[in-house]
Amino acid sequence: MKTAAAYIRVSDERQDEYSPDSQLKLINDFAKKNGYYVPEEYVFYDDGISAKTAKKRPEFNRMIALAKEKNNPFEAILVWKFSRFARNQEESIVYKNILRKKGVQVISISEPIIDSPFGELIERIIEWMDEYYLINLSTEVKRGMLEKASRGEAMCAPAIGYDLVDKKYIPNAQAIYVQQIFNDYLNGIPMRQIAIKYTAAGLTTRKGNPLESRTIQYMLYNPLYIGKIRWSTGDKTFAKTRKFDDPSILTVDGEHEPIIDLDTWNAVQEKLKKQKQLYGRYQRAGQPYEWMLKGLLRCGNCGATLVKSNELYVQCHQYVKGRDCKVSHSISIKKVDEIIIEALQDCIKNCSFNIEPIEKKSTVSVDYAAMIKKEEIKLERAKEAYLAGIDTVEEYKANKAVISKAIADIEKQRTQTVSEQIDIAAYSKKVEEVLKVVTNPEESTEAKNQALRSILTKVVFNKPSKTFSLFFYY
Repeated sequence: MKTAAAYIRVSDERQDEYSPDSQLKLINDFAKKNGYYVPEEYVFYDDGISAKTAKKRPEFNRMIALAKEKNNPFEAILVWKFSRFARNQEESIVYKNILRKKGVQVISISEPIIDSPFGELIERIIEWMDEYYLINLSTEVKRGMLEKASRGEAMCAPAIGYDLVDKKYIPNAQAIYVQQIFNDYLNGIPMRQIAIKYTAAGLTTRKGNPLESRTIQYMLYNPLYIGKIRWSTGDKTFAKTRKFDDPSILTVDGEHEPIIDLDTWNAVQEKLKKQKQLYGRYQRAGQPYEWMLKGLLRCGNCGATLVKSNELYVQCHQYVKGRDCKVSHSISIKKVDEIIIEALQDCIKNCSFNIEPIEKKSTVSVDYAAMIKKEEIKLERAKEAYLAGIDTVEEYKANKAVISKAIADIEKQRTQTVSEQIDIAAYSKKVEEVLKVVTNPEESTEAKNQALRSILTKVVFNKPSKTFSLFFYY
């Protein structure tokens, strides 16, 4: 009698599947009639998991790993249908070939296949139909959800401040907290402090976790509170990417009662927009301002932010942590402040600013950053060719010169393009005003930092060449 494994999978995709116990019973009946023995330890079961990919099926992967061992413990894998094994035809073929080399056959007990080339063709057709079903199902589900969202119906679990009753969002006792959160943000309280305040008051996330800064941010961006439904029509949800202005997001009037008035909502959105311009993704308002370039000075080697290593010096964050950066960028705070002030004075004197618009896509039709990145890749490949002995040092120097010139030309073209779109004289006056704040000893470090953030996206410090690059925005 041959030893076989049983693979059982139940998904949430359809209702006409047999239960796990029913599948196992049918497999055992087939095994007895066809000379197979299925030990209990070789019954592999994945519950509520799609067969679109094998990555998220732990029992499937454990079964394949056992089959790949030198002395594989079973000669066949019995499944109720081939769709239980995989609905991705490409993966199915790969895994079946792996198993075939180990002498393990995949057998569908409800889809008998004759042992011949024609039988293999039938098996491929069945697999293709299973994959087509999965693709079509996904399309239909998305279409149905989009239609439901366009009608303003409730689409997901309720946000803080609402309950879901009879498929409608109904304001609950927490609605007053939501209103207070919006008002607190407008009154200048940082998101982190708001989160701490209302966690202490007993407010939690839907899963019962304490509030965090990102929880407050999500609430402030959520149009549900002004009576609208938001739904992503793209492949990735905005809840994960946090790109609340993504063009794939559909926003329509909902059927529920708003708990935030439009004036408050618009004021909050305007403040969020300004904060987004002033602060990068990982810099937040409300943190202590230890020096005027906090959050702006970047490592020229890895791009990480420079942070205080002690009271007098700053260092690359990644270098301090012993992570990806191996190049020290230590410099005294006093020295870098002096250099940046002098650099700003030179920029004003020469009316020369490396300016990039905030809304790049809407103002610049050419992706200069991508063009430069492409040339940098070429430069890296030229270096690799030299190190590998393919190119001589002379060839490498020649290639480097050509590519470096191309990068310089693109940078020049980008500067000219941006300069044509703004009034350089007016912009120079704006930088002058910032310089007055920065050089005023009576101004606080926070005021200086915010003034610099109003014109600079970052300052890149390259320690080996001892150079600083200022990046302005308009």
